[in-house]
Amino acid sequence: MPVPVPRQRAIPAVESGQAPAASTGGPSGDPGAVAARKEDPAQNTSDTTATVHHTNLTLLLIEDDPGGSPIVPELLDQTGKPIRVRTARNLTEAERLLTDDVHCILLDLALAAPGRAGDSGDELAVLRHVLELAPRHAVLALTASGDAERGAEAVRVGAQDYLFRDELDGRLLSRAIQYAVERKRSDTAERRLAEGRMRAQENRRLERGLLPTPLLEGSSLRFAARYRPGRSRALLGGDFYDVVRTPDGTVHAMIGDVCGHGPDEAALGVELRIAWRALTLAGLCGDQLLNTLQQVLEHERSDDEIFATLCTVDIAPDGRRAGLCLAGHPAPLVIRPGLHRAPGSGAAEGTPTPRLLPYDNNGPALGLLPGARWPRMQVELGAEWSLMLYTDGLIEGRIGAGGERLGQDGMVEMISRQLAAGLTGEELLRAAVTEVRELNGGELTDDVAVLLLDRVP
Repeated sequence: MPVPVPRQRAIPAVESGQAPAASTGGPSGDPGAVAARKEDPAQNTSDTTATVHHTNLTLLLIEDDPGGSPIVPELLDQTGKPIRVRTARNLTEAERLLTDDVHCILLDLALAAPGRAGDSGDELAVLRHVLELAPRHAVLALTASGDAERGAEAVRVGAQDYLFRDELDGRLLSRAIQYAVERKRSDTAERRLAEGRMRAQENRRLERGLLPTPLLEGSSLRFAARYRPGRSRALLGGDFYDVVRTPDGTVHAMIGDVCGHGPDEAALGVELRIAWRALTLAGLCGDQLLNTLQQVLEHERSDDEIFATLCTVDIAPDGRRAGLCLAGHPAPLVIRPGLHRAPGSGAAEGTPTPRLLPYDNNGPALGLLPGARWPRMQVELGAEWSLMLYTDGLIEGRIGAGGERLGQDGMVEMISRQLAAGLTGEELLRAAVTEVRELNGGELTDDVAVLLLDRVP
């Protein structure tokens, strides 16, 4: 005899023929495939069709005595292909049979859950156990005829539908199985989309923390920045920067890099950036500021091996000189109007000339050496200049197929060419990041952040 099916209950439009039938693929495929198809309508059509025509559904029947109970009739899916049926007498046996090619579970609610014999406090204990055991599978609850209340409660707990034990019809059961499978797939896709939206919102909040709006009101300096995560399709990395102007007219700029990639490193970068801004506005700078930031890092990092590099610059109110502190970070690039043609450079007369600021007194990265010191170097900028701060992702990309990296010298040459082509501001930064990626032959493995401050009399 066949196994029970829902009676007198409204059949979904897809079952009654009032709506197009949906695909019947189950959880055995790629876990990300559903979300990918949801995002790509073109792919959704072809993938769904392939699932309908090439995948046979498999049902796992969990009943205390399948041999003595009514046997499931021959079941066919909507394309006429047979639905395969496996049987298990208990949950231990079901766990063994629950392989990736099972799409739907038909569960007898009268079955005792492991370790819960005689426990009448939870009539759906066995269902809860199965939902924990098979969270990616569609589940149909099997209950006694007339016990609709228990069946409805099973759906509220997590089953896709419920069936009455003594009302059996192979055709409707087949449709119920297909409906449950598709509903599970739809629920899973919706959940993943919701989780994706939540992650995107969290990433945007972190990104706003990493890439803030500079506080430059009252300053004549122009600001531009560019940020690109190293991982494909990633939104966040461990790089961060900030620029603020204090009441005395000094402009303070900072760029840093937390070792590693991802939201944990991004969160730590946000904390360091906010701490830097607060400490800077409170009047700290140089060694005192970096020492306090190191304490913040040591208290907030999740692992003692995590460190951060940092470059800070404080530009005097007259804009002609600056203080520079380096904590394991590459030195900034200063660009001044060219006064002569560099030998062999091919640069035209007056082309801006880039060069690295001194880095001999580069201190250790934050978090490496307790009690470390970071000397503050005084540098002359002049009347007209551009100052470029960057993270090491800009210079550590490879050049072509070999193992050679761009390095700081290669970066200086690249910026020289772009300046000679007349690029400035955001266009210059965009061109620099694009060329570094092209030289690398594809996506960079490290995050890249670069900012530019310009002073034009």
